[in-house]
Amino acid sequence: MIDLRYVKKLLEMLDESTVDSLEISSEKGMRIRLSKSSPARALMPMAAAPVAPVALPAPVAAAPVAAAPAAPAEPAKSSAIEVKSPMVGTFYGAPEPGAAPYVAVGQTVKQGQVLCIIEAMKIMNEIESEVSGTVVEVCGQDAHPVEFGQVLFRVRPN
Repeated sequence: MIDLRYVKKLLEMLDESTVDSLEISSEKGMRIRLSKSSPARALMPMAAAPVAPVALPAPVAAAPVAAAPAAPAEPAKSSAIEVKSPMVGTFYGAPEPGAAPYVAVGQTVKQGQVLCIIEAMKIMNEIESEVSGTVVEVCGQDAHPVEFGQVLFRVRPN
């Protein structure tokens, strides 16, 4: 049996707090879920803006083109070591907004040198180079999210 005074008190506490929803389970299998926002409202689809038809130009007959040979893979990237994200978070290439980035393409780095910061759960985690070498590519975008295992840098070992 549910004590309505208990539920009413929970509702008052939820209303006064910044918490959006609350779920309580008892050992007897009873579950109470309270939420400030209704699930139906959160799941309502947004109406899409009407799309105007676009007139396409008439197709033009193209002259046959000889097949171009496939470009060879860039050797600098193929021999490079990939520095991957060890966690999910936000990529920062500089120590603070407006500061110079830790590293740039063409720069020589040493093993253990800080390459970037990944913010995860309000903690700034420094990502260090695994090898000494030259930065071939910076794959991460400043202030953008990164996934676990995502390539952040490519470094060609010396």
